[in-house]
Amino acid sequence: MEEYQEPSQSVSQPEQPVYKKKSIFREYAESIVIAVLLALVIRTYLVQAFKIPSGSMEDTLVIGDHLLVNKFIYGTKIPFTSTTVIKVRDPRQGDVIVFEYPEDPSKDFIKRIVGSPGDIVEGKGKKVFVNGKPYENSHEIHKEKETIPKEMNPRDTFGPVTVPPDSYFVMGDNRDRSYDSRFWGFVKRDKIKGLAFIKYWSWDREKLRPRLGSIGNLIN
Repeated sequence: MEEYQEPSQSVSQPEQPVYKKKSIFREYAESIVIAVLLALVIRTYLVQAFKIPSGSMEDTLVIGDHLLVNKFIYGTKIPFTSTTVIKVRDPRQGDVIVFEYPEDPSKDFIKRIVGSPGDIVEGKGKKVFVNGKPYENSHEIHKEKETIPKEMNPRDTFGPVTVPPDSYFVMGDNRDRSYDSRFWGFVKRDKIKGLAFIKYWSWDREKLRPRLGSIGNLIN
């Protein structure tokens, strides 16, 4: 007697999705686009690199110093609006700032804030006074011995001047060799790009070597 057997039934496997492999060109292109967008966001809202081209901030900053500027500490504007975001605080006396040069906005200047809105700033024989009190700055240096009369030049004697609203009076630490607010006036708040906070590289072009002792130093 033959034994009855159930006909075998094959179990169908679920279809697997087919993924189309990206081309090498497309992968590289996407990576480059993402990197560029991130760089633009960082440069616009967070941090930007600058290079020191002159000696007006010696010896705090010297020619060949490369530094990073914090762009969000004073707040950054959303493009095409007047809305400010990510603001931590307002600029204040003693800050080393990067800003658009008022007489030529295509150029960036770096100086130290001496007077804030409402302050009265005056220079008397190379000494600076703010609201009637001497402004003490341990980074200030003088490389010229002679004192220039006020009638000839405002370098050593100027003012008194009152800092307008939303404006700042700035000076270079190398007082005798800095072209600053003594000569061209005030920096508007909306022209400030950020606060200089660290040296990430420094190159001595005369000795053709890096200044290793300066790299990583905070700016104050």
